[in-house]
Amino acid sequence: MRPLVGCLITSKHREGRTRELPPMNTRTSATGTLHPDDTLMHSATANDLCNRFRVNAKNDPNLEQYALLVRAAYAIAHAAHAHQIRESGEPYVNHPVAVAIILLDLEIDAETVMAALLHDVIEDTTITYDQIEAYFGADVAALVDGVTKLSELEIRPKEEAQAENYRKMFVSMANDPRVVLVKLADRLHNMRTIHATKPEKQRRIARETIEIYVPLAHRLGISQLKWELEDRSFAVLEPDHYQEISRQLAMRRDVRERTVQRVVERLRDVLGHEHINGEVSGRPKNIYSIYRKMARKGVRLEQIYDQLAVRVIVNTVPECYQVLGLVHTTWPPVPGEFDDYIANPKESLYRSLHTTVLIPGGQPCEVQIRTAEMHEMAEHGIAAHWRYKDGYKRSDQKFDDKIVWLRSLMSWRNEVADGSEVATDFVERFKSDFLEEQVFVFTPRGKIIDLPVGSTPVDFAYRIHSDVGNNCVGARVHQRMVSLDYHLQTGEMVEIMTKRTSNGPSRDWLNFVKTVSARNHIRRFFKRADRDENIAAGREM
Repeated sequence: MRPLVGCLITSKHREGRTRELPPMNTRTSATGTLHPDDTLMHSATANDLCNRFRVNAKNDPNLEQYALLVRAAYAIAHAAHAHQIRESGEPYVNHPVAVAIILLDLEIDAETVMAALLHDVIEDTTITYDQIEAYFGADVAALVDGVTKLSELEIRPKEEAQAENYRKMFVSMANDPRVVLVKLADRLHNMRTIHATKPEKQRRIARETIEIYVPLAHRLGISQLKWELEDRSFAVLEPDHYQEISRQLAMRRDVRERTVQRVVERLRDVLGHEHINGEVSGRPKNIYSIYRKMARKGVRLEQIYDQLAVRVIVNTVPECYQVLGLVHTTWPPVPGEFDDYIANPKESLYRSLHTTVLIPGGQPCEVQIRTAEMHEMAEHGIAAHWRYKDGYKRSDQKFDDKIVWLRSLMSWRNEVADGSEVATDFVERFKSDFLEEQVFVFTPRGKIIDLPVGSTPVDFAYRIHSDVGNNCVGARVHQRMVSLDYHLQTGEMVEIMTKRTSNGPSRDWLNFVKTVSARNHIRRFFKRADRDENIAAGREM
């Protein structure tokens, strides 16, 4: 571990102006190199950060070394941002500390916490990538650099500029998804303090959050961040609706909580009678999800089916199904309101049983049933890979291979990096495949496939396998023949008809396919066919 080389710290303003700041509060060694200030390293804030980290990583053999580096990251961030003030008037260093705490609450690894503390120093001061790498190592430096490159991501009127920013986010995700975890935590703290900015800026940031960061958190499976980002954005963009729903929920809160508690206690009794060791709790519904359901169904708040929600966490998969049977024995299930995401997990790896039952009084109540492992994935998504569990750091090198859509990101990486696709096309496809609303359709065997809204049977075929797509000659939806450009709807069962002697895909398919993977497979087929044709022509000459 080498100390940072001495440097002059300056503050780079967003408008491009730079003002010189006093040097960092450091002590200098005989060689002239700088060390983080001892006083800052042992300040109350540094102690708090370290204590939080120690709880998460209590059994990590490198605990003391990591704890020292977390202290150093705070000391350097504090000194680097010493004379910077946020729009709220608070010291700027409060922001990276808050971002680090959000990630510590996710029990994330030490490198990501250090990157969170340092995430603005390259952008806002003259501390360099090389200096961070020399002191904290290549991984931390790469994370800080990745977050820096995403710092200008915003909705802009110029599509090409926006496209380049999406490219940066995409490549960063492909390199190390932890970059996006830091960016999501950064955005969450900015939303928590958004009241300090001008109204027009608040709306721009909130719109960007709900259009980009919320869907991204959803696709990464981090519901813990997604719900808060949604509600805080909604409060800015639709303050009247937000306040009205909040008011109505508050009016009924006591009744709702008493009802949920009765359901929880009844379920605990049922599980205890069957000697099932499970955790039963009420599950709050966030305001934005309630609003979307009201808007989608055109109903009032009191007509929303699943305002009441309960979660059951057990130890094994067989117990999940046993509890499901007990729930349906205790209360009548609502027809058509059961989903088995254990047998058919979502592509984000979300697994759970969802059912809705009618409790006494005729009120519908949603019950989710899952194992502790499933719950961790549901709450933390891809971040679970870098979490400490029981005080130990995880080591699962195959984790990325389990996520289909992340593999798709990796397969795009070279294409994006070399700019072979038109920038504006890339933006639309990236947003479509990974950020937009999804439809959920079924294979004939009952497997759930999620695709972006507007997807066709051809997109479905290529999602199954490239050979299925290339040999597709027709499609049936619910046993009814449909055209290949038909837009699939949630809940439909899709069957693809193939013919091995087909001539392959049609170039016309490029005019209506929705997903990047389908488009790439079709282009690859014709590129290979054209190459073979040219080789054959060359041999005849």
